Amino acid sequence: MGPRWKESSLLALTVCVPFLGWVSLDLARSGRVEASGAFYPLLLAGMFLLAHLALRLLRPQADPLLFPLTATLVAVGVVMLLRLNPHMARLQVIWLGVGLACMLALVAALRDYHILERYRYTLAVVGLALLLSTMLIGREVNGARLWLVFGPLRFQPSEPAKVLLAVFFAAYLSERRELIVGAGRNFHGMNLPRLRDLGPLLTMWALSLLLLIFQRDLGSSLLFFGIFLAVIYAATSRASFVVVGLLLFLAGAVIASFAFSHVQARVDAWLDPLNPETVNDESYQIAQSLFAFAEGGLSGTGLARGRPDIIPFVETDFVFAAVGEEFGLLGAAAVVLLFLMLAGRGLGLALRCEDDFGELLAVGMTTIVFLQAFIIMGGNTRLVPLTGITLPFISYGGSSLVSNFLLLGLLLCVSGGPGREERRRGGGRRRAGRRGADAALPGGDGGFEVEGGGGVAG
Repeated sequence: MGPRWKESSLLALTVCVPFLGWVSLDLARSGRVEASGAFYPLLLAGMFLLAHLALRLLRPQADPLLFPLTATLVAVGVVMLLRLNPHMARLQVIWLGVGLACMLALVAALRDYHILERYRYTLAVVGLALLLSTMLIGREVNGARLWLVFGPLRFQPSEPAKVLLAVFFAAYLSERRELIVGAGRNFHGMNLPRLRDLGPLLTMWALSLLLLIFQRDLGSSLLFFGIFLAVIYAATSRASFVVVGLLLFLAGAVIASFAFSHVQARVDAWLDPLNPETVNDESYQIAQSLFAFAEGGLSGTGLARGRPDIIPFVETDFVFAAVGEEFGLLGAAAVVLLFLMLAGRGLGLALRCEDDFGELLAVGMTTIVFLQAFIIMGGNTRLVPLTGITLPFISYGGSSLVSNFLLLGLLLCVSGGPGREERRRGGGRRRAGRRGADAALPGGDGGFEVEGGGGVAG
């Protein structure tokens, strides 16, 4: 069975999710199944079918599991939104169409994803500009300065910025990985990086602190810094970068918690959500989230049989708590497993990739989804302090959904991109072997290999 036939078989199972949701919602609300409720399941099935047919033409060898896994997460999100807020569900389906169109346009235009390497600094500038725009002209909503408002539309610049900066990280580190790996100094068995190699790390640390201070959002700060740490570890295989990075972030977070009241309030709510002084104010959301998981138990209360609607902003920040209440531990674990399978597929793609840039690009895109899912699910369950980011593909949010489908498009481009021989004919760089990377000398080229006429920018 070819990749696209595998994809079609899995999508046939995926489209069962919205149909089962429609039947369950109608039975819970009115005791009978209304034919009008089939509109959204049929619409989702049609959208997924059209996207699948387009991928058959555009990327016949792309990974067959990536799209069905994300389609399942989207179907779960739409079902939950139909239960919580039908108006938001209608808007989410519209944004789903926009996201699928953007994904297919990217897949069609980006025949060779290596083109992105040429524009790495342009992408970095655009990504930074998007992040800084909220500090200058952003509007504060619910305590976080994350939005640009244009009339009735709200746009969250950090969503596309995370994709653009991850592409820049992959291109930058794929160019310099041998120089970074081959240099450094041994200290008690740990290879410490040189001061000049710490420049990008310190820059990202400073950017994450700026996000924490001006945007008042711990989640975005942790997300951007975590993406960079994952890509630099994949590029160098040096744990010292991760250790130094985590120490820097923890130091910055501790200082910010004492210096800024909004950060301190989040930490206090996390440490003691049932404090009588805050349970009806700062820690109300997380307290109600914990009650929702407790109410759900093992198998849940049943769709539309719980009360997740009493949690403020449940459609965006606490949709995982709604899943936990109405589908129980089994349903919440199923969502976690879907994200784990998506992460495993993305990292497996990185291991199979034949060039440095494709490997690091797959790691970066996968880290965005998995780390963002971990942060918001951990916030809902009080594993980490609560943040205001969305659960990828499930939470309501147009800018989030479109950006995540662009991310999926990049993964499909990497998985179904030109093979080694095609790149050899067209020119381009292959992945340097691990032996060559380990043998790299400080200041040298580290055994860097160039094919055809393609060179490396200085």
